[in-house]
Amino acid sequence: MNRRAFIAGVSGAAVWPLVARGQQSAMPVIGFLGAGSISGYASYVDAFRRGLTAAGSVEGHDVAVEFRWLDGQYDRAPALAAELIDKHVAIIVATGGTAVALAAKTATTTTPIVFVIGADPVKFDLVASLSRPGGNVTGVSFLINLLTAKQLEALHEVIPRTADIGFLVNPVNPNADPDTREVRFAAARLARKLIVADASSVPEIDIAFANLVKHGANAVVIGADALFVSNQDQIVKLAMRHTLPSIYNARGYVIGGGLMSYGPDQAEAYRQAGVYASRILKGEKPANLPVVQPTKFELVINLKTAKALGLTIPESFLLRADEVIE
Repeated sequence: MNRRAFIAGVSGAAVWPLVARGQQSAMPVIGFLGAGSISGYASYVDAFRRGLTAAGSVEGHDVAVEFRWLDGQYDRAPALAAELIDKHVAIIVATGGTAVALAAKTATTTTPIVFVIGADPVKFDLVASLSRPGGNVTGVSFLINLLTAKQLEALHEVIPRTADIGFLVNPVNPNADPDTREVRFAAARLARKLIVADASSVPEIDIAFANLVKHGANAVVIGADALFVSNQDQIVKLAMRHTLPSIYNARGYVIGGGLMSYGPDQAEAYRQAGVYASRILKGEKPANLPVVQPTKFELVINLKTAKALGLTIPESFLLRADEVIE
């Protein structure tokens, strides 16, 4: 698979006040605020560290990183963001969801913030524009929340006779309502019934799949959410147990046995966040660093899983795939 390219602007190097002048000798600390869990996001944290190092900031040598994980409980975001501010971190890296980025922005108007989200940051008033963010906030948006309709269309293409398609969504995610509307529109265009199943906790994921089967879903689109990423093994196993062909937003699900995914290279998004964090530590202003966006999305298919589900993937569809796992 070719490495996915991301667009990132090169900006001026005006100094941003990171720490008080009297504290210049202290090692700066990055506060990493994650919506999910360390186990679910370990590969992304590794990518973030690679970005830091590539841009000249080595953890433990030039910078320290303090982690705070929400474990999918978005209501904890404001308190954890405030906790990091109280610790006088040099930067907050807010990842895994719009709610986390919004909590960080609410907590401070001065400490630089680098977000990693799937939604449009302008729509949620995180930045003034993608090219000139303004203020103390910039980051990476990999546009996952704009892809749910295309994911449903891809699932329909693979299983054209599927009448009822499920959509797993976390109702407390700020993107839940707009995502659900987009998927409903896509289902209506295809003359398919959409069955929405909510899950905002680990036990509710099991219940959601049982409800999908109860109401006749023949396949399912897995919404973008940190809770789901942190529990992707559970979700993949449930999809297989209930014989529900599924499409996901990240290749990690497919590597773990999911049928297929369509979305950007999320590890590259986290790597770019590390690059931005380092650049800000070295003096650049968040206001002048354009929001990074993906230029291409990858389609990944697991043929072993397709065989287990009794599916034959159309050759024309396979030819469009960026990666096929056999």
